[in-house]
Amino acid sequence: MKEYYYDKLMGIKTGGDQKGFHKSFHYHRYEPTPYSALEELFTYYKISSNDRIVDFGCGKGRLNFFIHYHFHATVIGIEMNRDFYQEAIENRKKYNKTTHSNNDDIFFHCCLAEEYQIEPLDNRFYFFNPFSIQIFMKIINNILFSVENGKRDVEIILYYPSEDYIYYLENDTMFELIKEIILPHVHEHNPNERFLIYRLNK
Repeated sequence: MKEYYYDKLMGIKTGGDQKGFHKSFHYHRYEPTPYSALEELFTYYKISSNDRIVDFGCGKGRLNFFIHYHFHATVIGIEMNRDFYQEAIENRKKYNKTTHSNNDDIFFHCCLAEEYQIEPLDNRFYFFNPFSIQIFMKIINNILFSVENGKRDVEIILYYPSEDYIYYLENDTMFELIKEIILPHVHEHNPNERFLIYRLNK
């Protein structure tokens, strides 16, 4: 019900998932974050209009539009699948028309996640387990390199986090777990139904 409600509210279409699989095992099939999970996340995790959120594996842009609608923050979606990227672009047109917004702070890039050049103001990074640990490590290194050139507070949001991601962040980086958000009613049946928030120690 919430899928229909929020899509209609924002004038977009973000439902469905990927048909078939990518030829590389490094990239996982697309599935949007449930709106009910996003409601729970942003009940306990706050962002501001000054933040720049990068969603790796953004698909049709659900997270991007949800954040922009509620927080007016700059959102960047990275998507390697050209069909999903085109749907995100179409959704942006519909979203702008429905909400009377403009394109100044909603961006989509069609490229491999590890090829995205981290911008100096990018400071929040979202992952719904979109690819293998090898790709994840490359992106974290890209983020760390960017922070070396431009000091800032950086946080990583993991939904349905893989053990590989968690182990790497906690044992091989300076990121520290600062918050766990458990999704009620579903976590007891599936312990992966949670968000983990990591902050980079300076």
